[in-house]
Amino acid sequence: MEKLNINQHISAQFNAELEQAMNQVMTMGGMVEQQLNDAIKAMNNRDGVLAKQIIKQDKKVNQMEVEINEFCIRIIAKRQPTASDLRLLIVIIKTISELERIGDVARKICKTALERFSQEHQALLVNLESLAKRSIHMLHDILNAFARMDLAEAIRIYDEDNKVDQEYEAVVRQLMTYMMEDPRSIPNILTALSCARSLERIGDRCQNICEFIVYFIKGEDVRYRSDIDLSALLNEGAILEDKLDD
Repeated sequence: MEKLNINQHISAQFNAELEQAMNQVMTMGGMVEQQLNDAIKAMNNRDGVLAKQIIKQDKKVNQMEVEINEFCIRIIAKRQPTASDLRLLIVIIKTISELERIGDVARKICKTALERFSQEHQALLVNLESLAKRSIHMLHDILNAFARMDLAEAIRIYDEDNKVDQEYEAVVRQLMTYMMEDPRSIPNILTALSCARSLERIGDRCQNICEFIVYFIKGEDVRYRSDIDLSALLNEGAILEDKLDD
């Protein structure tokens, strides 16, 4: 991970704690990304052993969220950070919550892999592969942007969710066509649809992390703000002055 330009403090320990928190987030993000890749592999190959292994590993992701959350709370209680330091810790806490939910998607995909699909209906899962790859690619990019707190990259990635949504809509249309042609496939199609919806939600989670990056850098909560053009923020100065430092 590239070293984030965290404000330097008189306390070297405080600096180390902030960097440690960021490193933990990246470790958790890498684990979630790997789980998603493995889950898709398990689904495509009908690998029940791998699927069960990933489901068990989800507990590690959950535990990491708890540990990072508690670590950040201890920093807040002990250091009483202000301004950008406080925003960073808030962003970390919110981001790990999104990553934990993305990890749940991997578990759901694995449960799909364990369900019985006839050879005839196996092709239904192929429709999910392209959507999965696009969603995972978006996650990979936002983790890199988060590591650098790269505003320009976060804004670019934010718009990528439109492509994920388009891919999802195409999958739904294909699955609906299968359902009309073969009513026997309805149970399997409902499973595939549920999995597709979970994959589409990864894009929404990544968008949330984009908004967290904007909040850290600009000090503006842009969630639910349809009146704000994110790209315009690149040419603006800081929206929120760090008055708490005065």
